[in-house]
Amino acid sequence: MYALLKKEISTFFSSLTGYLVIVVFLTAVGLYMWVFPGEFNIFDVGYSSIDTLFNIAPWVFLFLVPAVTMRLFAEEKKTGTLESLLTRPLTDMNIVLAKYLSGLSLVLLALVPTFVYFISVQFFLSPGNMDVGGTFGSYIGLFFLAAIYVAIGLFASVITQNQVVAFVIGILFSFFFFMGFEYITQLGIWGGFAAIIDYLGINAHYNSISRGVIDTRDVIYFLSIISLFIFLTKFVLESRKW
Repeated sequence: MYALLKKEISTFFSSLTGYLVIVVFLTAVGLYMWVFPGEFNIFDVGYSSIDTLFNIAPWVFLFLVPAVTMRLFAEEKKTGTLESLLTRPLTDMNIVLAKYLSGLSLVLLALVPTFVYFISVQFFLSPGNMDVGGTFGSYIGLFFLAAIYVAIGLFASVITQNQVVAFVIGILFSFFFFMGFEYITQLGIWGGFAAIIDYLGINAHYNSISRGVIDTRDVIYFLSIISLFIFLTKFVLESRKW
């Protein structure tokens, strides 16, 4: 499993994919945070915070994560190398987890340089005035969000051999779980069930954990959705043997 994980990560960085993901993410967030005027610009906001990162990142990840995951299984299926991969002394779950962790690792690598933003605000622009606990809580929320997006993108990749189709499905599924339930509740036909439906969406839990309070219910939710899509991916992979 470790060998496959290492191979997948090296594949990302042997092409432009890995570098583009990191550069595009940092550029998009950096422009909104430091350059473009408005409610997201740190100079215009008027208080020491990098909330822009946590407000913009979910939407940027909505496109970048499927771009990372679309090839994980789809390319193997298209080139015919998936069959040889399945003959290796690895269980289906080993293969799924190796590909999942490789995609997640690349996304997390894109997050690491954002600590420069944190250091810039905390120590230079407004020394010691940032809510450090809330900021790290937001980072944890962003980690879980990325982890769900990768799991969804992996599932999208395993159900098709076309990378573009996998990319589109990954975006649609991720968007639905992120905002879809919230939009459904706005129909106003659910009565007392509206709060329950909204609670099924990622955004409610992401906003909760981003306040810096790590609620066990939010963690269980994130782990449950991640596990669901990992097992769905494994199920689809196993179905090829039937």
